[in-house]
Formats: sequence, C-alpha cells, structure tokens
Amino acid sequence: MARLGWDGTVLATRATAALCELLLPDSGHLQEKDAEFANQHGFSRHQPALPLYTQADARLALQLFRPIEFGAWHAVTDGIRVRYHRAGHILGAASIEIDWKGRTILFSGDIGRYGDAVMKDPEPPARADYVLVESTYGDRRHEQVDPTKTLGDHVERCVERGGTVVIPAFAVGRVQSLLYHFSRLRAQGRLRDIPIFLDSPMAINASGLMCDFMDEHRLARAECEAACSVAHYVREVEESKELTANPAPKVIISASGMATGGRVLHHLKRFAPDGKNLILFSGFQAAGTRGAAMIGGARTIKIHGEYIPVEADVANLTMLSAHADSDELMRWLGSLQEPPRHVYVTHGEPTGAQVLAKRVSEELGWACSVPALGSWGMLA
Repeated sequence: MARLGWDGTVLATRATAALCELLLPDSGHLQEKDAEFANQHGFSRHQPALPLYTQADARLALQLFRPIEFGAWHAVTDGIRVRYHRAGHILGAASIEIDWKGRTILFSGDIGRYGDAVMKDPEPPARADYVLVESTYGDRRHEQVDPTKTLGDHVERCVERGGTVVIPAFAVGRVQSLLYHFSRLRAQGRLRDIPIFLDSPMAINASGLMCDFMDEHRLARAECEAACSVAHYVREVEESKELTANPAPKVIISASGMATGGRVLHHLKRFAPDGKNLILFSGFQAAGTRGAAMIGGARTIKIHGEYIPVEADVANLTMLSAHADSDELMRWLGSLQEPPRHVYVTHGEPTGAQVLAKRVSEELGWACSVPALGSWGMLA
C-alpha cells in the first residue's frame, strides 16, 4: 500500500512497532534473496520471480507507524475510536476494540495462552456488542504436560543416537519460548554438552527485544538474559552453510515455523533424509504447508524444486503453541461481563471454527455463527 502511494497512519503497540522496525526490512531482504535464488535455479512458475515487497518498500511503510499504549482510546476519524487490549500471544499482540457511535466491535486477533510460562495472560475488555474471535485451536485442547521436560527428552533421545535436532520455529514468539525452555534445561543440568544454534537473523533480532519490553512478559531480567544467551547465534549465510554441513549432534532452531521458507529449508534438505535425526515442530501447522505434510506422515517433501525423502523422526510440541486452545478461547469470551449481540468465529480451519461456534451457542447461549468467505453482515 505504501509503495502504491497510501500515506495514512498505522496504529501499533510499542512492541509491535519495534518488531516491525526489525522484521519488515528483514522480510523484504529475504523476499529479494528468495526471488534471486528462484531465478538462478529456475524453480519458480513466475518468469521472472519477483519479491512481494522489497527492503525499500518496508522502510517506506515504517514511516507511517504511530506507537500507542494498551488500554487508551485513540480517535481514528469523526465518530470512530479504537482501543488495544493485551492479547498475550507474542510481544505487542493486541485485541482491537472499535467504538463507532456507541456501538463496539471487538476483533480478538490471535489470543495467547492462560498461565503461559513466558507471556502474560490475555486481557479482554469488559463488554462488546459484536465479537470476531479466532479459532486456530477451536476444536482442540493442548496437552497438559511439562514443555521443558518434554523438549529435553526429545533432544536427549536424538543426540544419544548421534542425531541432529532441527526445530522449525516462528521467529517471533516461538523462538523466544524455546530459548527460555532450553535455558531452564541448562539450569537443571541437562543438555550442557549439546550445542544449540539459533540460525535466523530475524529471530535473533526479535529475541533482543524481550529485555527491552519487560512489561510484556513474565520473565525476570535474569531469566530473560539467560534465555537470550543459551544459544549460539548464526547470522551469516556462510556460517549457516557450515552448520548444515556439520554432521556432529546438535540442535538447530531456524525459521520458518511451518517450513514454508527461510534457512530451515536448507537444514531440512540436509537432515530430513537421515533416520537418526529429529525434525521437531513447535506448534500449529496450517494445511498445505510442509510442516503439516511432515506431521501427517509424508515420506517426501518438495524443497527448491527437489523431492527430499523424510527418514528422520518427526514430532510436534503442540503444548508450546502460543494460541489459546478451545477451552482458553471460551474463557476469553466468558470474561465479557454481558452477552454480545453476536459472535462471529473466524481465522481457523473449517472444523475448528464450527466446533467453537457450537460451544459458544450451547455453553454460553450466545448468538454465534461462522461467516462464509466473502459474506456480508449487517450490524444494527
């Protein structure tokens, strides 16, 4: 939009604005490099392959950002104002309450977990006339197990057989949670001789913000610093290539979390074909992604135009998800002090959305529906 001439204002929480300062230019750079790589090797359907946006586009967009605080009303235009509420998903994540002439619409955004080890609990507003709620895990409950112990057990089993653990992880949120759990394992005396590498410049930069926004999470400063120092940071491409070529047992954390792009693809090409290795996913895998395919038992995956055999063990630490499960989404909705006029369940797979809508209707007694793609609704 900025590239096409739009010059409006982008409202964002302080942490979101800070993350975008890091992530948008980096993402533009990655897209430029991915397009260059695709053109060099000829595996794109587009001739030539073009980046969705560039570093220059990102810097132009960043000039439009205006940081705002949680809980304060901000006028958008005559008769319309907005207020951001902590969503607890990642740094800066917010649910957005829109007030239009006394009518309120609440957009949940991604809702985080209650009692998460790192992030604070979600904080919904007291009321809303209309609610649009996500349903990523609308039909599921997260495992009630110790994520630190489970992570350590997986890593130790793989390393004992001489393997490498590759962890595809989202650069913001999931990587920082993993670093925290690895720091806890080290403090418990586990994994001390196992090298841990974070191979994602974007995730490295995002991790540094954890100690800049202490009010956004539960960690004490010492815990935050321990998490940010538990892994060896890999920034340069050449060092990443050396890491891929190194056969010694180790842990590699790399983006992207669903294996849709990023440096983790090169690690998967190298380590997925070997049965002594472990590909350890760390959360939701959307349908159609390489992550979902591997979790579903696929024995080959296509990377950079090549079919790569999957002989490594594959597991998913679903308990590390930063998304509220079905019960937590119901808890978030139930925090509203009066029934909304209508709840619209969105942002999820069809089954998850339908199951959550049924729970809202039956357990809360509220009017609720799953809107069809492209449909319109009249708000009275």
